[in-house]
Amino acid sequence: MKHAYVFPGQGSQFAGMGKELYETNATAKTLFESANDIAGFRISDIMFNGTDEDLKQTKVTQPAVFLHSVVLFKTLGNIRPDMVAGHSLGEFSALVANKTLSFEDGLKLVIVRAQSMQKACELQPSAMAAVLALDDARVEEVCALIQQETGEIVVPANYNCPGQVVISGSVKGIEIACQRMKEAGAKRALPLPVGGAFHSPLMEPAKAELAAAVEATVFNNPSCPVYQNVTGLPVTDPAVIKRNLVDQLTGAVRWTQSVLKMIADDATEFTEVGPGKVLQGLIVKIDKSAVVNGQS
Repeated sequence: MKHAYVFPGQGSQFAGMGKELYETNATAKTLFESANDIAGFRISDIMFNGTDEDLKQTKVTQPAVFLHSVVLFKTLGNIRPDMVAGHSLGEFSALVANKTLSFEDGLKLVIVRAQSMQKACELQPSAMAAVLALDDARVEEVCALIQQETGEIVVPANYNCPGQVVISGSVKGIEIACQRMKEAGAKRALPLPVGGAFHSPLMEPAKAELAAAVEATVFNNPSCPVYQNVTGLPVTDPAVIKRNLVDQLTGAVRWTQSVLKMIADDATEFTEVGPGKVLQGLIVKIDKSAVVNGQS
């Protein structure tokens, strides 16, 4: 029997996030103020008082979600997870939770990641879409055919749960894919309100900057395995963790595979730490018998 702690990614943010924590917990207040110093602007003010639109900017969203998740985790007491995982950006929160990264270094890397991804988004218009009720293999097949026939980039980006795959690519590629996915039997294929094609080859320009920052950062031996997005497998080797973290920018988030592997490795309880309840919902869809709860 093992207890897994999981951390959400971009998209789980909400206006006012973390405000109550800041006002009621001295540890949280110290961490938020430290984050403001590291970021070079008062990110806490945007989190507490900004609009949904303010929070949607990638360069704000990513550090805000990371900050909320990690501060919350650190206020729960001396938690010792048996295993951790994070969805996309959430992998950085997971690496602080299992002591691979310090809070400060984790935040600095997330800021670099957010800024480099924002720049990559501005280089070429790109998009993402959610494909519902279509087999993973069929989604992969349709994406491959579109790329082969048109030269447009379109790839599976997030394997969220059975019957829910997010695809990523050029604007034209996603337009074609939405139509083709419905023709292939998808119940729905919906464009998502995001700034670019995350977890696709279009994020390649962001990799060099993140890789340099990761290489310059101390990664400690973790206190427990992290189940990383790009493989869905448990990792404890800091060198491999670094490589997978960088590859995640252009590789798919294999969340379904990660959760199934955690369950196979005796995870009997999952606790989501951070804004929202998205991961709790996905985990139950992956395995109805999973015990899930949250701290938000």
